[in-house]
Amino acid sequence: MSRFTRSAKRALHPLALLATTSGALYYMYRPRNIPGYEGPVVPPPIFGADGTFKLPRFPKLKSRLEQINDLKRSNTEEEYDILVIGAGATGSGVALDAATRGLKVAVVERDDFSSGTSSKSTKLVHGGVRYLEKAVWNLDWAQYELVREALKERTYFLQTAPHLSMWLPIMLPLDRWWKVPYYWAGTKFYDFLAGSEGIESSYFLTRSKAIDAFPMLKQEGLIGALVYYDGAHNDSRMNVSIGVTAGLYGATVVNHLEVKGLLKGEDGRLRGAEVVDNIGERDGKQGERFNIRAKCVINCTGPFTDGIRKMDDPGCKEIVAPASGVHIILPGYYSPGKMGLIDPSTSDGRVIFFLPWQGNTIAGTTDEPAQITKDPLPDEKSIQWILNEVSHYLSPDINVRRGDVLAAWSGLRPLVKDPKAKNTESLVRNHLIDISESGLVTCAGGKWTTYRQMAEECVDAAIREFGLKPKPITNPPMISGTEHVTDDATLDGTCQTHRVRLVGAHGWSRTLFIHLIQHFGVETEVAKHLTESYGDRAWTVASLCRPTDKRFPARGERISQLYPFVDGEVRYAVRHEFAQTAVDVLARRMRLAFLNAQASLEALPKIIDIMADELGWSKKRMDLEWRESKSSRIRGLLIWLLTCVNSCEIPRVHGPPSAIVVSDTKAGRAGQD
Repeated sequence: MSRFTRSAKRALHPLALLATTSGALYYMYRPRNIPGYEGPVVPPPIFGADGTFKLPRFPKLKSRLEQINDLKRSNTEEEYDILVIGAGATGSGVALDAATRGLKVAVVERDDFSSGTSSKSTKLVHGGVRYLEKAVWNLDWAQYELVREALKERTYFLQTAPHLSMWLPIMLPLDRWWKVPYYWAGTKFYDFLAGSEGIESSYFLTRSKAIDAFPMLKQEGLIGALVYYDGAHNDSRMNVSIGVTAGLYGATVVNHLEVKGLLKGEDGRLRGAEVVDNIGERDGKQGERFNIRAKCVINCTGPFTDGIRKMDDPGCKEIVAPASGVHIILPGYYSPGKMGLIDPSTSDGRVIFFLPWQGNTIAGTTDEPAQITKDPLPDEKSIQWILNEVSHYLSPDINVRRGDVLAAWSGLRPLVKDPKAKNTESLVRNHLIDISESGLVTCAGGKWTTYRQMAEECVDAAIREFGLKPKPITNPPMISGTEHVTDDATLDGTCQTHRVRLVGAHGWSRTLFIHLIQHFGVETEVAKHLTESYGDRAWTVASLCRPTDKRFPARGERISQLYPFVDGEVRYAVRHEFAQTAVDVLARRMRLAFLNAQASLEALPKIIDIMADELGWSKKRMDLEWRESKSSRIRGLLIWLLTCVNSCEIPRVHGPPSAIVVSDTKAGRAGQD
């Protein structure tokens, strides 16, 4: 071998190392277009040459009465292509997908958008680091594909609803040196799978840097931490936005309309459903019953899937195996405002998250087999387990008290079994789409992150099974408020929901709150909250806030002094977001009920007063709203919350609940029975 050849070979080693290192560095620090960080598609309004200021003009939805009349017309005029039962994440997603394909679609919900499982999530939009670990160690290709799909869908959240979604760094504390390369490799593989959908590369923090980033961490045994990025979102507001967007694209969307039976033709095939209006009963009237005719009926009722399936076939085998997930809310000082934490090694092997949300801290979740109930309640055992696990990785000088629990909720995760599988005991990992002999389409399982993919596959299956005819939408509605803006979505009859921006997304930017402050004189905290909850519709919400007769803030009377929710939100929820009850506003439009039990109770009279003015409620209806919201009959979340308040387990904020009854408000007076 010549001297030149030997020299060349020796030179190749450092060159190869340099090339590899340079490639790795470029991959980690390359310039990238971060989803959700783009500027607004629609610029904010400005003052004209004559000094006038024109607020954006957005399209309006039909009223609830008009939508109900549309449903009734399906009996005498053209029937619907698709009737969706259930308006949670999946049902609303199916309605939006079908509507943007030019199909005639209706969605009905017996309670409210996101009143079930969809409002009680961990608020994460994620591929699942733990799922990836299982996929690698078990050589499970299905689990691996599930992670890949979820990471892709995670990006669509940031692109279609950047005001409701965000990137969130999540810390993995490390207490053993061998865990550093193990978890480093895992998080880097997670980054690699995310590819262009990722935002930042995961990174290692030394012990001092970890404590600086998360001062509440227990320092004993801590050697450092790894930080990776995932998504977070406001789940029920996301759900409402999907439903509203579907309505703006032509879907008929009605909540508090309960399916009482399924209609079949002489051939035994489904032809629609019989429904009853539950709001009529709340006004002291008999709930109106009527039929809705449709070519296809889709069951998207989550944990209650089997109830609808048994309406179709009383002898069918149950396919839902619900698991209960309990979360608790702690004060915001338990976590940094911009970083979460995951503990993958709890006492019994379950994963627990510790995440900042709406100024407070979410801790959870449990995963226990459960019975299907309409209003699942968090049990004391689960709450104590979460508190105990939290205390293990927080500094010993921090006393995690039971009284610090501001709120808690329990959601039912609808795990499903394939009724056509030979082994009917095994659970479907992702989601299930089943079509019965009579034509009932059931879409169940899955998780929030993959709701859009589930909806796409469900509508595809319905189109094939029933011969539906999608068509292009040649004159799409002006969701953005201007005819000059599109979503880069060609509405040609194919699925475009990965490009269709949700209501509020077009004019949103990270600096929109400044324009809101300058024009309306609202508080900075309120302005940020409005833009992050409503996007460009914050202009409308702020305009619905009554003047305060103060120099500052000029508008925006707070519903609770502890949180940035304001009076205009209640009016907006009624006029533009289908809110029909006080709990609709308190729990699903504002989220106050999920943040603080006592503050929710104190805010009720003001909310009822505003809704009474908007909807023309009688004293009797106001009294019903007050009693139902205050008593143990309130649905789901607030049953536990108000029980805790009345038993003094939650520290009172502004005095006893009885103070509300004697407050000088119409609702307070109506509640004196």
